Amino acid sequence: MKTTKTPIILAALAAVGILIWLGQVYYSTYNHKQQRLQGFIEAREYSVSSKLAGRVESVLVNKGDYIKKGDLVFTIDSPEAEAKLLQASSSHKAAKALSNEVLRGSRSQTIKSAKDVYQAAKAQSDLAEETYKRIQSLYDKGVASLQKRDEAYAAFQSATFKKNAAYEQYQLALEGASNESKIAAKEKEQAALGQLNEVQAFLRDKKAYSPIDGEVSNVLLYGGELSPKGFPVVLVTDTAHAWLDLSVPEKYLSRFKKGASFTGYIPALKESVEFKVTHIAVMGDFATWKSTNSSQSYDMKSFSIEATPLKDMQALRVGMSVLVDIPSD
Repeated sequence: MKTTKTPIILAALAAVGILIWLGQVYYSTYNHKQQRLQGFIEAREYSVSSKLAGRVESVLVNKGDYIKKGDLVFTIDSPEAEAKLLQASSSHKAAKALSNEVLRGSRSQTIKSAKDVYQAAKAQSDLAEETYKRIQSLYDKGVASLQKRDEAYAAFQSATFKKNAAYEQYQLALEGASNESKIAAKEKEQAALGQLNEVQAFLRDKKAYSPIDGEVSNVLLYGGELSPKGFPVVLVTDTAHAWLDLSVPEKYLSRFKKGASFTGYIPALKESVEFKVTHIAVMGDFATWKSTNSSQSYDMKSFSIEATPLKDMQALRVGMSVLVDIPSD
C-alpha cells in the first residue's frame, strides 16, 4: 500500500511545482511586462543634379562609396549649351564695340569731313552774299533789273541755309552721340553681358560636385544616358547625422521630453545605444488610439520623436530597427 501511494505523492508534488512555475511566469509576464516601442533609423538624402540638360559624360562614383563635400561626382556634355555660349559671347562683343564707338564719339575722319563741308558751304554763302550786295547796288543805280536782284537774293538765302545745316552737322560730329544714345548703348552692352553670364553659369554645371560628406546610396544614370534639367543623377546619404524616428503613444510621452536621453537596442548591430530627444511632433489622426469607453478612457494620440545617438555611429544605416523598452508603471 505504501509503495502504491509514493508515485501519487510524487505526481502531486510535480503538479504543484508546475502550477507554481506557471504562476511565476504569468506574474512576470502580466504584472511586470515592459512596453516595447520600435523605431527606425533615418538620414537625410541629398540629390546631386545639374541645372544643365544633356548627356551624362561620366559618373565618377559607385554605390557605397564614401565621398567628401566638393568631390566631383559626374559630368554632363551639352553641345547645345556650347552653341548658346558662342552666340552670347558674339552678341556681347558686338554690343560692347557699339557702346565703345558711341561713348568715344565720332571718328576724326568724320569730324574733318563735316568741317570741310561746313567751310565749303560757308565760302559759297559768303560769295552769294557779296554777289547779292553788288546786284543790290547796281539795282539801286538802275543798272540791274529787279529779276536779277531777286535771283541774287534767293541764291544768297539758299547758300546761308546750306551753311547753317553744314554747321549743325559739324557740331554733331564734334559732340558725338547724345546722352540718351550713350545710355542706351551701355544698357544694351549690359544686357548682352547678362545673357553671357547666364549661359556661363549653366555651363559651370557641366561638372556636378557633392554637397556634403556622405555615402553614395544610389546611382540613377550612367555615362551615355540623357539627363533632364535638375534630374538626380546620384543620391548621397548624410550618414554622419542619422537620427531615430520613434512613434510614442501619448501616455509614455513624459519619458521622452526634449533633451532627455534613453537607451535603444539595435538588433542589426547587437548593441545598445544612448539617444537624445531633439524634436517632438504630434502625428496625424491615423495614429490616434480611439477610446471604446469614453467614461474611463480617452483618445490617445501618438507623437513622432526624433532622437540622435550620443556617440558617433558610422555603422548606422537607414532603415535599421531600434527597440526601446518602457517599464510598466
